[in-house]
Formats: sequence, C-alpha cells, structure tokens
Amino acid sequence: MVRDNAAVQEASPNIDVRAERLIPVPAERVASYAMDWNHDHEWTQGIREAKLTKTASGGGFGVGAEVTRTAYFLRKRIDYVLRVDTFDPPRILEMRSVAGPFPMHIIYQFQSQGGATLASIHIQGNTAGFYRLAGPLMVRRVRSSIRKDLQDLERNLMTRTA
Repeated sequence: MVRDNAAVQEASPNIDVRAERLIPVPAERVASYAMDWNHDHEWTQGIREAKLTKTASGGGFGVGAEVTRTAYFLRKRIDYVLRVDTFDPPRILEMRSVAGPFPMHIIYQFQSQGGATLASIHIQGNTAGFYRLAGPLMVRRVRSSIRKDLQDLERNLMTRTA
C-alpha cells in the first residue's frame, strides 16, 4: 500500500456519509474500472468531466496525482481538484480535495467476497458559505448520490461483462 503521510483529516466534518454495495464481479475488475479517473463521468453522479492534471511522482496515476473534476450539485457547477493520498489497487483509493468549494475526503474501498466485491464509498467534508446553509440537504443528496454511484458502477460493469 502506498500512502501520503502528509495528509491530515479535517476535524469534525459536517458531512460524513458511507454507502456500500455487493457487486457480483471480482474485486480486481471492479477496482480497475472504478480507480481509473477516465471512467469517473460514467458512474459518479454529477461528474461531467475528469482530467488528470498532475501525475504521480513516478508518472501516471498514483499517490500525489491530482484529478480535476467538473460536477454539478444542486444546479451549481463545482470545479474541484482531488489529490491521491492512498492508492493500493484493488483494495483502496483515498483522495482529498486540494482546491474546490469545501474540504472533502473520499475513500473508495473494494473487498473481495468470493467472486463478488463489497464496494464502498465514504465521503467526509466540511461545508462553508452556501454549502453550509444547505448542510442537511447536502447530507441527504450526497447519501443518495453515492448509493446511485454504486448502482451505476455495478450496471456499467455488468454491461461490460455481457
């Protein structure tokens, strides 16, 4: 496992949401697809575009790499940059925002369950300004979005298998 030890979790997030889903596809296939930023817009709610804007120190995608995502949430365009803190395929991808409307920490985990995968997404964040006022709504929307993300992840993988 590779981890960026400089990453520090923000205290007392006002958004702390986790969802999981058992996907009937081997963990290596699920993680390979889900950990590839080129597929972000295919299965992650609201993402319209994702670009690798900084490569890892060894090149490509890995710890230290940065992905810029353009998303829409509550009808507002959000541009944010996520830096990879932990990259250990096929088990975990941990990312933290380094630019955007509020601090965010995202953990994608994939655990082998026989021939299937228990996939989970855990999002923590500290909202400010407009987003703080929308806090309770944001928690519900984020929970709904990541549940849908996992449904779409499964659907996309099953379609690729067929």
